[in-house]
Amino acid sequence: MLSFINSAELFSLILTLATVITGGVFFLDKYRWQPQQEKETGVTDKEQTGWVAQARSMFPVLFAILIIRSFIIEPFQIPSGSMQPTLLPGDFIGVEKFAYGLHDPVFHKTLIPTGKPQRGDITVFIDPENPKIDLIKRIVGLPGDTVIYRDKTLYIKPACNGQKVCPAAYEVPKQFVGVTKFTELGTDLDEYKEHLGNVEHHILRDPNLPEMYSRYYQQPGSPVGEWVVPKGHYFAMGDNRDNSLDSRYWGFMPEQNLVGKATFIWISFTFNHNPDSSCPSWLPNGVRFNRIGAIH
Repeated sequence: MLSFINSAELFSLILTLATVITGGVFFLDKYRWQPQQEKETGVTDKEQTGWVAQARSMFPVLFAILIIRSFIIEPFQIPSGSMQPTLLPGDFIGVEKFAYGLHDPVFHKTLIPTGKPQRGDITVFIDPENPKIDLIKRIVGLPGDTVIYRDKTLYIKPACNGQKVCPAAYEVPKQFVGVTKFTELGTDLDEYKEHLGNVEHHILRDPNLPEMYSRYYQQPGSPVGEWVVPKGHYFAMGDNRDNSLDSRYWGFMPEQNLVGKATFIWISFTFNHNPDSSCPSWLPNGVRFNRIGAIH
């Protein structure tokens, strides 16, 4: 079973088991072992030592970490450039776990529903193709929407939820900002400001890279580059449009795969990837203080 658990889920499982075990020791000692010992010896308030004392001292800390990580905020590191220019490799973000419901930390079943993803949200979710890893992308299509990506232009036909006149498909507005410092295989990428629902954000496009229609996920009954989002699913895309492996290629993201909503950057590191450097590539060599704060 562990071969199908990603590192974040494995950590949650270990944390939950450790909390349950130390909690069991805590309550057994407090309400059974200690009163029995006091009754037998007549000594009260005796200082505990050994593994029982260690377990009792660890329980409150583990319990607090479990509550915070499972229901409030979980840290996440940006591993790639698929969300540039919004998020950069080396950004460490806070993921709001309660944005889309309170879930149990092991099986991820919804305990209390608190909301649904909105168009434009940046979400962390379990990769539908590889459950061992988590992905971060922007929600583009909601259940029932028709998403069209053609000639590197995004169109959306919102779901018809019982309206007398169903919404028509529209081109998602965007304005050219300019050529950027971001590059891909030596090509300078173009930057656009996009207005996706109520969210204004920036995207990147590679002017030299043709659209990869042959690699797109082909939904039965739909033309290439057009997808109807099923109930209970979402369509997610990276802001670095030509350098993101997302719903265009693997299909739809199930609602049960949601981990949380990305809300803020709490630290951002730079790394030295120069192969001639004596400094390991995994070791930070600088801090981008200007990136700390809310994600826009």
